[in-house]
Amino acid sequence: MLLTVDIGNTNTVLGIFHEDELIDSWRVKTDARDTADEIWLQWRSLITGYTISGLAICSTVPAVLREARTMVNSYFQDIRVTIIEPGVKTGVPLLVDNPKEIGADRIVNTLAAHNLYGKDGAAIVVDFGTSTNLDVVSPKGEFLGGALAPGIEISVEALAARAAQLRKVELIKPKSVIGKNTVEALQSGTIYGFAGQVDGLVNRIADELEDLYPNNEKVSVIATGGLAPLVLGISETLEFHEPDLTLIGLRLVHERNG
Repeated sequence: MLLTVDIGNTNTVLGIFHEDELIDSWRVKTDARDTADEIWLQWRSLITGYTISGLAICSTVPAVLREARTMVNSYFQDIRVTIIEPGVKTGVPLLVDNPKEIGADRIVNTLAAHNLYGKDGAAIVVDFGTSTNLDVVSPKGEFLGGALAPGIEISVEALAARAAQLRKVELIKPKSVIGKNTVEALQSGTIYGFAGQVDGLVNRIADELEDLYPNNEKVSVIATGGLAPLVLGISETLEFHEPDLTLIGLRLVHERNG
């Protein structure tokens, strides 16, 4: 079985694949202070009962990745390990000014989006995490670039920290767009505001894709990330929800490097 691990700034997501089927997954918090042994204790507690024959990792947190490498060298010596980094075959051409700047998660998301939805043409991946990433995939599976915006949770936290009479609120859809109290007004501005931001960016990106690929039949828009459910059903442009997109991409990269 293949263990896939997506180490993000806020959360780490682990998934177990049997061939191409995701049979189990977990989401835990990321702590940049964890040592290699602490990471191993956490992972071991989750994967007990599974026989791991392969491991694929991507990370946007250098400190955790460094400790994860140490942990892998100690506890996963006898299996094939794929870490998404320069030199690893992903099959994703990076058509940007500085490919080294592109996070490993954005690369594997591109691969997974093209593999799952590429038959329809170009794609836009909207990843709702610590930041909100919009990644643009060409009809050929190339990474064209995208847009980055502050994430939903950190925006709410920043507002609460800087405005004396405002506070953090539960992120749920309010009863109406016109909030009747401070909590509802904050929820409306956050949920509907971020949905509108995503819709505006997606529509502008789609217009540029139409100019680049006039024969492209369709642009698929895929939502992923832990906060995606907050705007699903509110956003007018999100078509598909694939919460395990990054894990699927990790599996695909691991297979390409077999």
